[in-house]
Amino acid sequence: MKVYKAIKLDDIICLKLQITYFKRMWLYMLDINFNQIIEMIEKRKNNAYRKVNEEMILLYLEVGKFLYELRENSNYGDKITTKGSDFMKNNYPNIKGFTKRNIERMIQFYSTYKDDEIATPMVTQLFWTNNLLILSGAKSKEKRHFYLKLSIKNNYSKRELDRQISSAYYERYMLSDGKQLPTVNKTIDEDDYPNTKILDTYSLEFLDLPNEFSEKDLKNAIIKNLKDFILEVGKDFTFIGDEYRVQVGNHDFFIDLLFYNRELSCLVAFELKLGEFKAEYLGKMNLYLEALDRDVKKEQENPSVGVILCSSKDEDVVEYSISKNMSQTMISEYKLKLIDKKILETKLKEMKNLIDNNDK
Repeated sequence: MKVYKAIKLDDIICLKLQITYFKRMWLYMLDINFNQIIEMIEKRKNNAYRKVNEEMILLYLEVGKFLYELRENSNYGDKITTKGSDFMKNNYPNIKGFTKRNIERMIQFYSTYKDDEIATPMVTQLFWTNNLLILSGAKSKEKRHFYLKLSIKNNYSKRELDRQISSAYYERYMLSDGKQLPTVNKTIDEDDYPNTKILDTYSLEFLDLPNEFSEKDLKNAIIKNLKDFILEVGKDFTFIGDEYRVQVGNHDFFIDLLFYNRELSCLVAFELKLGEFKAEYLGKMNLYLEALDRDVKKEQENPSVGVILCSSKDEDVVEYSISKNMSQTMISEYKLKLIDKKILETKLKEMKNLIDNNDK
């Protein structure tokens, strides 16, 4: 005779909970699988867009070459753009992009890059509008290469690239003597990845601050315009928080702005100052960095980096302050108005001439 064990109410409830749990897990797994399908679709769509764009840029280079050589080897001269535009308009009105102005750009595009083997594979990775911004805003090969690399790395929109060129980002980058941080040296090849150097001067014209403001006003304005601030300092920066608390002994200290830099794999602390840089600022920043490294930094991350952002700085005071200091701290200026690009271009030219003369 079989003896049946009485099933307790608790056992029934437990069994129902287990069934419910497995049902939810199964549905969750189904959701993950479906989401993966969507990810596959989006990936292929993006690949298709990039391929279409690449073919369009190659077409523009090919058309530019054809018309450039035709102009050079015929009596048409500059009339070739008008004739080409009229031909497309009259015979193929549904094909867009072949206005007189755009055909002139195609010829200029080809003539600029025809002997540049480094730039050719890069221009196909950018949209036509961004290529035109670089073509008009960068007259030297070095400057074009810089903005091509920067645009590809950061996936700039037209507005973002236009802002970087307008704010003379290239000139400010090249003029930054950039004490090389050990973090930078260990992690990246700076020639291949512009936008990793801590600049000497940051342009914060987008903050739109009044004539008189406090450090708190400056911090709040940066947070309010965080997207533009990250565009200026570099898209690899991820915002962690403001007034970030670190504890040393029985004392609390608050870091103005704390970021994480994905490229450098380290925490980056920003301290904001209204006036000129003072040597004592460095000691306080060193304390912040030590606290971050001991209590916040993860084992696999690089040592934390500090940026003291002042409205001005005396280069001699900065040099004396950091000459024998192994701190991971940089001292930078901020400007609330765009700096005259011609002034920066002149400074950069003078610096290059000085370097060339020293090499002779």
